Amino acid sequence: MVDEGTQGTGTTPTDTGTQQQANGEGGTLITEGQTQQGQADGGETKPAEGDAGKKADDNGKPQGAPEKYEFNAPEGVSLDKGVIGDFEGIARELNLSQESAQKLIDTLGPKLAASQSDQIKSTIAEAQATWLDASKTDKEFGGDALNANLGAAKKALDAFGTPELKQLLNESGLGNHPEVIRTFVRIGKQISDDGIVKGHPPGNGPKPPEKVLYPNQA
Repeated sequence: MVDEGTQGTGTTPTDTGTQQQANGEGGTLITEGQTQQGQADGGETKPAEGDAGKKADDNGKPQGAPEKYEFNAPEGVSLDKGVIGDFEGIARELNLSQESAQKLIDTLGPKLAASQSDQIKSTIAEAQATWLDASKTDKEFGGDALNANLGAAKKALDAFGTPELKQLLNESGLGNHPEVIRTFVRIGKQISDDGIVKGHPPGNGPKPPEKVLYPNQA
């Protein structure tokens, strides 16, 4: 975000600034109030190498799939029950031992969690960038009048918004959502000096009680 003193310039944020806003960093339009810059013969399947087809190892330890798998989540990873259910079915089909199946969980779990997290962050960033672009070109408050309208929106937010609301708008990126900005722009215009409902001109408004009771009184 640029300083508030740049309202009305209609500046376009730089790629860096847009990315920061898309990531929920550095504030949003509304909180800042302005823009910034194998098979064998005969069709029979051979047992898989490794755990499959083994009854016991050299020490007599049972191999192959147990009656029930008991998986422990790697540190810092939460195991999704649906995904674990699917993995357990595949592990049993491959006749993996408890030890081998858990090793796969320990190895792949953190990588899958990190990949999923990155995917979620990317989706959120894309949505926030879409909101930002839509707000800048909105027919009601965007375009050349964007900075002035954002000033009105920020005035409304400062007047009625709590610090917690401002933090939510910043961290979620909702402060760039066109419908959020639209609402605060309309509120800001209502409470602006130009939007204050003024009193009746002399002689056109309701008469005070004393004038009704004593019309000739000076």
